[in-house]
Amino acid sequence: MSYRKNTLIKTSIGRKIVMALSGLFLISFLIVHASINALIFYNDNGEIFGIGAHFMATNPIIRTIEVFLIIGFIIHIVQGYMLWYKNKKARPVGYAVNKNISGVTWYSKSMTLLGTLLLLFLVIHTRNFWIPNRIHQFQFGEELPLYKMMIEKFTNPVEVVIYLIGCSSLAWHLAHGFQSAFRSLGGNPNKFNSLILNFGYAFAIIIPLTLAMMPISIYVGWIK
Repeated sequence: MSYRKNTLIKTSIGRKIVMALSGLFLISFLIVHASINALIFYNDNGEIFGIGAHFMATNPIIRTIEVFLIIGFIIHIVQGYMLWYKNKKARPVGYAVNKNISGVTWYSKSMTLLGTLLLLFLVIHTRNFWIPNRIHQFQFGEELPLYKMMIEKFTNPVEVVIYLIGCSSLAWHLAHGFQSAFRSLGGNPNKFNSLILNFGYAFAIIIPLTLAMMPISIYVGWIK
């Protein structure tokens, strides 16, 4: 039984299932993350946002979940590149004619590129905020002034552009990833295709747009 499970995980189907489960878990993180970030739109000098950020940084349940989030990110990234490598190895020579397959979008064929852009964005994002905040917590037992850091960071147009590229990549990644995860877990596309597509597209717009509006609002002076 154990051997069969190990064999399944090593197959393309098994890796897609792992990708789907880890992806759906990370989607739950995006909902929480976007909700906390949206508190900045109260525009009250960061008071409400500070309360939310403090809760996320000190709540023991959230801190425990963070560990699983990191593991989830690693699994999702590794499995994604393994699937890409296996598919590339199976078809080392490109098609002579680039055929347009019905129902296959450009972003569904560019998930590895979009995922790589997201990975770079994640590295930049954690380096800017999460990592220094956690290090400061371990050293001094308190959080950094994240609101002030965000205001300072997003007055730089280069940082704003980087975040907008990251949010755009996230939107396209989610547009395909949500429905792909559903199919990988055995969903019936004929019965629920319209519902899943519409919900997936709505999610792929609302979450990245919420995240993108934060640096835009700070840069243009709507939030001070």
